Amino acid sequence: MEYRNLGRTGIKVSPLCLGTMNFGYRTPEDDAAAIVDAALDSGINFIDTADFYGQPAREGKGQGLTEEILGRALQGKRDRVVLATKFFAPVDFDDPNARGGSRRHVMRACEDSLRRLNTDYIDLYQMHRPDRDVPIDETLRALDDLVRAGKVRYIGTSAFGGWQIVEGLWQSDRLRLNRFVSEQPRYNLIDRRIENEVIPAARKYGIAILAYSPLAGGILTGKIGREQPFPEDSRFVDQAWGGWATGFLSEQVYDVIDTLQELAAAQQATASQLALAWVLGQPGVTSAIIGPRTMEQFEDNFGAIRLALAEEARQKLDQVSLPGGALFRPT
Repeated sequence: MEYRNLGRTGIKVSPLCLGTMNFGYRTPEDDAAAIVDAALDSGINFIDTADFYGQPAREGKGQGLTEEILGRALQGKRDRVVLATKFFAPVDFDDPNARGGSRRHVMRACEDSLRRLNTDYIDLYQMHRPDRDVPIDETLRALDDLVRAGKVRYIGTSAFGGWQIVEGLWQSDRLRLNRFVSEQPRYNLIDRRIENEVIPAARKYGIAILAYSPLAGGILTGKIGREQPFPEDSRFVDQAWGGWATGFLSEQVYDVIDTLQELAAAQQATASQLALAWVLGQPGVTSAIIGPRTMEQFEDNFGAIRLALAEEARQKLDQVSLPGGALFRPT
């Protein structure tokens, strides 16, 4: 395993990060614990979660179940892990203040995550979405206090635009606060929009890119094609409530899928592994977040670590995808 620096920090993380969104919802606790053990045994030292994972979001529930499961799975192993979690989404739909980037919510959300994760500190505490209603300096001051109190080691963002990342860095510099060290954006072969501003800003200012949805919710696994309907248990179908997943796939997406399968067969790999290898080899990417539902999926995803993507293959994928753009067409 060749570990990479988390942005401009001195901490080392594995190029694959274990995402846990399925834990407690689609993956039973015993299976989740086994996947965590397999990840650690394989050399993965980076695990990502969030305070509202564990319940179907379309049911309006977010109770921290995944964090609780992860806290139990990491008993006796906590020091081996760079543990990341996120705040922002509503965790109590009856309380208008139990969400967002306000100082009140940030401080409370951190304490709740620490309790559920059964840990004294969070390695990477991330703001899950920008908050248009709260000035970023208010959020940064709260996060800085958490770092100074030893409850958080580093802070990061998710789904921020390039200008929002830079604004955060500017405010940190102006107010002498701890700065964001990472950004977690959606990035895959059918959604490359972050190449326009987010990746250039991240590379300029030493921000780690932690790519989520590298398999586009299962679209790039090879299980979906022109004549293959979506499996009922696929993440794409399961998350169809999400704004980006309520549309349809263009012919260009199927061209990407066909090319992935062709190139993967030539390298005796799977389409999933090739799609992950592509993300891992992109400039500016520190880690790709995988979200296996089963041990079989984890073992398949992990195979991407050993896959070297030839330049010719990368060029073919660039030809059928859309650099700087998105092929997915929401309705």
